[in-house]
Amino acid sequence: MLRLSKLTDYGIVVMTCLAEEPDAIRAANEISTCTRVAPPTVSKVLKLLSRSGLVSSCRGARGGYRLSRRPEQISIAQVIDALEGPVALTECSSESSHCVQEAHCSGNWQRINGAIRRALEDVSLAEMVLPAIPREIDVSGLAITRQAEA
Repeated sequence: MLRLSKLTDYGIVVMTCLAEEPDAIRAANEISTCTRVAPPTVSKVLKLLSRSGLVSSCRGARGGYRLSRRPEQISIAQVIDALEGPVALTECSSESSHCVQEAHCSGNWQRINGAIRRALEDVSLAEMVLPAIPREIDVSGLAITRQAEA
């Protein structure tokens, strides 16, 4: 099963909270209250996101954190990369593959990994703030399309 870690899940929640008011500087405790994620976890996530350059920290009495770029410019793939490293479903689809079967594999795992990567890159933090849009899966072309809004 493909599953993100709890920390990455919290990281996406924290980033979405920051994206709701992208120009505001928000204290870790405020973000904790907004997201209902424990303060130590929020602090840990913010530290990792800050190291990766996705958020910037401001010191001082009115200090806190804010997005380092506009929400439209930050993809969910970038958040996952910052907290877990690049998405790799199998050993052979990682950047530093050491799989002994790779030479005998059909290469479809790289194709599948690439499709998932593109899907994650296609969703920005700006979209995460919006209400969910129903989606349907077009299995004929393995493309994800949005349903027409009524």
